[in-house]
Amino acid sequence: MIDVQNVNKQFGKLKVLNNVSLNLEAGACITLIGPNGCGKTTLIKSILGMVLPDSGLIKVNGEPIRNNVTYRNQIGYMPQIGRYPDNMTIGQIVAMMKDIRKADGAPNLDETLLQQLNLTALYGKRMRTLSGGTTQKVSAVLAFLFNPRILILDEPTAGLDPLASEILKEKIIYEREQGKLILITSHLLSELDDMVTQVIFMQEGNIVFHQPVPSLLAQTSQTSISKAITHILKQQSAA
Repeated sequence: MIDVQNVNKQFGKLKVLNNVSLNLEAGACITLIGPNGCGKTTLIKSILGMVLPDSGLIKVNGEPIRNNVTYRNQIGYMPQIGRYPDNMTIGQIVAMMKDIRKADGAPNLDETLLQQLNLTALYGKRMRTLSGGTTQKVSAVLAFLFNPRILILDEPTAGLDPLASEILKEKIIYEREQGKLILITSHLLSELDDMVTQVIFMQEGNIVFHQPVPSLLAQTSQTSISKAITHILKQQSAA
């Protein structure tokens, strides 16, 4: 569904993406991890069309994304920190997004999270009054609302209370089982084990590896993603 071919990006003298190539297929839940500054955010923004690579090609469902904005209708994006107009209420934000997407022929709405996270009871709350966790719930609802084929979730459980975190994780697993492509960035590696089927590890703008979880665990003789990554990092530091 997403094909990244030899993508490079440089900001001034800093090389952020170095000849990055990836193929991300439907039915996978993939975590993109790596140290701060490794290029994760730039790669995601390149896929979303928010950053223009210096060279290389990105395709979504076989179509190049450059000079093409309609492909974004297939993507639900949950930012790490959602920014919304302070004076608008939750209900107004949801209604506005529905109106905007209706003009683009949005598919049937998926309001599962809206109900499960009990946001309808808070529809009258203005965005400026919300806690970080509640704002995160709004971002989650909007990412899933239009039933996208691709979900890109940036630190999705950060700031959520335990119940909301479990609800979101169960939703992610369900959508993966429906054959959607889900790309997650997270520093909370312990949160990933139940959801993720593949791991991409980046370092200094390079893809160090892209492996199925069972293969990664077998290679490192570990029982969880967090332990496997820690094992690899220890080996690198000792080398």
